[in-house]
Amino acid sequence: MSNTSIIDGRRVASDRIAKLGENEIFVFGSNIQGAHGGGAAWFAHKQFGAEWGVGEGLTGRTYALPTMEGEASLKRAVGHFIVCAKQHPELTFLVTAVGCGIAGYTPNEVAPLFKEATSLDNVYLPKIFWDNL
Repeated sequence: MSNTSIIDGRRVASDRIAKLGENEIFVFGSNIQGAHGGGAAWFAHKQFGAEWGVGEGLTGRTYALPTMEGEASLKRAVGHFIVCAKQHPELTFLVTAVGCGIAGYTPNEVAPLFKEATSLDNVYLPKIFWDNL
């Protein structure tokens, strides 16, 4: 099963990512302390090498976005992520519905933060984000 699809010209990341293909990066929500104890963060740590203690950026085959420190912090972190994605066109970033679980945001609140990423060929967003853009 593929982790990506193109639907109406939109790059969509699967809602169920169990394995990563070559050069694929699992983008998940965490906390700034990098305590990956639950949800997608725990899965990223156990399956894809997210480092304990790293709450933002690339580690293993993952990219952590801190989602628990407030909306301004999340917005800043998404900006850093977009810079990273631009600097690494050889990688395919599979964004999960970051912030929409334990952090308590709605897709309507988080999706607009990724608007700039919609033009990047190597970033795939969850369908729920596309539906809210």
